[in-house]
Amino acid sequence: MWGRGLRELVPARSLSLGLGLGQSLGLGLGRSLGSVHGRSLGSVRGLGRSRSRSLVPSLTLSTTHRAVGSTVRPPDTSLFVPLTARVRPAPEGNVGAELSQSLNKNDALKILNKFYKRKEMQRLGNESGLDARLFHQAFISFRKYVMEVDSLSVDLHIILNDICCGAGHVDDLFPYFMRHAKQIFPMLDCMEDLRKISDLRLPANWYPEARAIQRKIIFHAGPTNSGKTHRAIQSFLAAKSGVYCGPLKLLAHEIYQKSNDAGVPCDLVTGEERTFVAPDGTQSTHVACTIEMSSVTTPYEIAVIDEIQMIRDPSRGWAWTRALLGLCAEEIHICGEAAAINFVTELMYDTGEEVEVEMYERLTPLTVLDSALESLDNLRPGDCIVCFSKNDIYSLSRQIEARGLECAVIYGSLPPGTKLAQAKKFNDPDDPCKIMVATDAIGMGLNLSIKRIIFNSLMKPSVNEKGEKEMDRITTSQALQISGRAGRFSTVFTEGEVTTMNRADLPVLQEILSQPVDPIEVAGLHPTADQIEMFAYQLPEATLSNLLDIFVSLSQVDGLYFVCNIDDFKFLADMIQHIPLNLRARYVFCTAPINKKQPFVCTSFLKFARQFSRNEPLTFDWLCRHVNWPLMAPQNIKDLVHLEAVHDVLDLYLWLSYRFMDMFPDVSLVRDIQTELDSTIQVGVKNITRLIRASDAAVLAAAPRPGEPPNHAGGRRKTKIHAESIATPRRLRGSKALGYKPVASGADADEAEAAAASLSARLVHEGHLTAELLQQLQEEWSACQAHRRDTAAQPSSKPTPKGSRKKK
Repeated sequence: MWGRGLRELVPARSLSLGLGLGQSLGLGLGRSLGSVHGRSLGSVRGLGRSRSRSLVPSLTLSTTHRAVGSTVRPPDTSLFVPLTARVRPAPEGNVGAELSQSLNKNDALKILNKFYKRKEMQRLGNESGLDARLFHQAFISFRKYVMEVDSLSVDLHIILNDICCGAGHVDDLFPYFMRHAKQIFPMLDCMEDLRKISDLRLPANWYPEARAIQRKIIFHAGPTNSGKTHRAIQSFLAAKSGVYCGPLKLLAHEIYQKSNDAGVPCDLVTGEERTFVAPDGTQSTHVACTIEMSSVTTPYEIAVIDEIQMIRDPSRGWAWTRALLGLCAEEIHICGEAAAINFVTELMYDTGEEVEVEMYERLTPLTVLDSALESLDNLRPGDCIVCFSKNDIYSLSRQIEARGLECAVIYGSLPPGTKLAQAKKFNDPDDPCKIMVATDAIGMGLNLSIKRIIFNSLMKPSVNEKGEKEMDRITTSQALQISGRAGRFSTVFTEGEVTTMNRADLPVLQEILSQPVDPIEVAGLHPTADQIEMFAYQLPEATLSNLLDIFVSLSQVDGLYFVCNIDDFKFLADMIQHIPLNLRARYVFCTAPINKKQPFVCTSFLKFARQFSRNEPLTFDWLCRHVNWPLMAPQNIKDLVHLEAVHDVLDLYLWLSYRFMDMFPDVSLVRDIQTELDSTIQVGVKNITRLIRASDAAVLAAAPRPGEPPNHAGGRRKTKIHAESIATPRRLRGSKALGYKPVASGADADEAEAAAASLSARLVHEGHLTAELLQQLQEEWSACQAHRRDTAAQPSSKPTPKGSRKKK
C-alpha cells in the first residue's frame, strides 16, 4: 500500500478540469496517474485484470509484436543493486545439524569455490538472467551467507553435507544458489513483467478517447513570421470549444489575453497558475495552456499544438508526442517547421488519420548581410545582439551603455513579467532604448520590433539525449528561429536583416542559413507514474532513481520514438531519497520544473520536501523566513541572480500548491510577493550596468594590486561594503560574485598559484570578462592610481609608521 490515495495528492480542481493527475503534474503519457486513483498498488499488480484501460492495449499488442520475431534487448545489469539477504534464525536451533551432522565450514568453502569455477553453472546462471557481473555478485553474497550464518536453512545444510561426504554433486547447489540470487536481485523473478511494464511501443494505443473519434489533422507549415499560428488561432477563436497548447507560459498568456479581448472566454492553465474567467471558477469553453498541462480526456472542437518541431526535444519532446497522439479534438491544428511534415504524417498513419498540409511563406523579407558588425560603434536603432551566455550579456550591455546607448536585456532565467517589461521598453517608439542584448530566449513568446539580428557567437551549449553537455554550432533550425525575429510583420520594420558580430562567423552563418532544416525523425516518450508505480511494486527496495534507470534500460520503443532524458528527474530523486515520502508524492516532487544549477533553489526544494514529509503545512510565514523576505533591491549582479533564484523558489511553491493544496495553502499571498519581487527584478535589470560595475569593482578590490604579493590564504582583501547592500545573510562579494572560487590555502595553494595564470587571465578564460572589458578596467584602474599619486598628501619616501602598515 502506498499511503495516501490519489485524491489526497491532487487538487479537486485539477480532477474536475479533466486534467487527470498526470496532466495536473505536467508530466505523463496517456491517462497517466488519473487511471488508478483511489486504488492501492495491490489492485494494479496484475497487468491484465485490474490495470487501467490506458496501458492494456499497448501491453497486449507489444507482447504480440515481440512474439513474432522482435529481439529483446538485454538489460544493463550494472543498474541492478544487490540487496542484503534476509537471514531468519530458526526458532528451534540448527535443525539441519540435528538431521545430519555439523557442517565443516572449510570443506564447505572448497565446495563453493569449486561451484563458482564450473563453466556449466555460469552458463545456467546466464540462462536464468545472471550475466557474469550478477553471477559474481550473487556468489559473493551466497558464500558470505554460508560461511557466516550459524544456522543455515535445513535443505541447504543437508545438501552441503551430502556433497562434502561424496553423496552429492557440486552442481546440486545451483537451485539453492539461484534461490539466494533472487533474494538479492528480486528483478530476476519478475523480469518478464518488468519488460511488459516498460514496453513503450505503439503509444498511440495509450489514448482510447482519441482513438474513439476520427480526428482531422491540419498542419500549418512555414518559417517564423509567416502567419501560420495566426491562422490556427482564428480557427481556435471561431470554435465552440478549444485548447491552445504552447511551449511557454508567455505564449499561453498571450493567447489567453487575445482570446478574452476578442470576446471569447478563455481560461489559463500553466504549471504555476490557474486563471478562470468565470467568477465562480467554472471552466470556460476555451483554455490556453502550456503543453505539459493539456488534457487528453476533455473533448474539444479545435486544438492547436504550437511549435511541433519540439517533439524531438531531448527533455520535453514527450509533451508534444502526448498532445499529438492523445488530444481528444475533432480538429487538430499543428503549427511548426515544414521539416516535421513527413514525420507527423507517418505518426498519423498509425492512428489512421490523414494530414492536411497548408504551406506558408514569410510575410516580410529577411536578408543576410554581407558584412559583420565588428564594432559596437556600428550599432543602430532596432539592433538585437544574440548571445548564448549570460556573462556575454553582462559584458556587452556595459560596453553599449559606455557608448551612451540604452539597451534592453532579456535572458531565460528572468521572470516573465521582467521579460515583458524589457520587451515593452524596447518596442516603445518614445523610449530612448533602441538596442537589445538577449539570449535565444527571444526565439519564442515575445513580439519584438527588431530590425537586425546580430549573432555574437554561433556556438551554443546544449544537452544531448544522454544528458551530456556539449558545445556545438547552432543548427539551421535554431538559426532560422532566432533570425526570424527580425522584421516581424506588423512592427515598424518592414524587412529584417541578420549578421554576426565577428567577421569570421559571417560565412559560417551564411552556410548554416543556406542549408535545409534537418528532417524530424523521432518523437520523445517518458515513463508515466503508473508504470513507475508498478515497477516499485515489483522492486520495493529500489530507489526511485534506480527504478527510472532500470525502466529505461528495459524499455523498448518503436523506431519513431526515443525515451527522453531523465537526468533532471533523477537528480531530484537522489536529492530527496533520504526523506520519507510515499511513492506518489516523491514522483510529484521529482517532476517539479526547477533549475538545478541554482543552489538556493535546490536547497529550497529539499526544505520543501522535508517540511512536507513531516506533514507540516508550508505557510506564508514559513516561506518568508526561508527566503528572508522582504528582500532589498540588488546592489550587484550576485544580488540580482539571487533575486531570480528566489523568484524560482516562489514558482516552485505555486507549482506544488496545485498538486498538494492542503500543504501549500497560501497561494494568493505568495503570488502577491512574487509580483512585488518581479518589480524589484525589473528595476535591477533596468540598472544592470550599474550592478555590473559594482561587481567589477568588487573583483578589482579582491585582486592583488601591482607590486603586492598574491593572497595565498585563499581569502579576499578586506573591502568596505555598504550595509544596505547586504540583503541576506552569508552573501558573497568580490570575486565570488562572478563565480570565481579562491584556491586552497597552504602548500597546495602555492602550487596552484604557480601553475595558474593571473586572476585577470582566469576571469577571461572562464568567460567572466572579455578582453575588451578587461582592458577598459585596467585603464580605469591606472587612471585611478595616477590620480591617487598626484593627490598624495605625504611624500612617498617618508617611512611608513609601524602601526599603519597595511595588513596583507
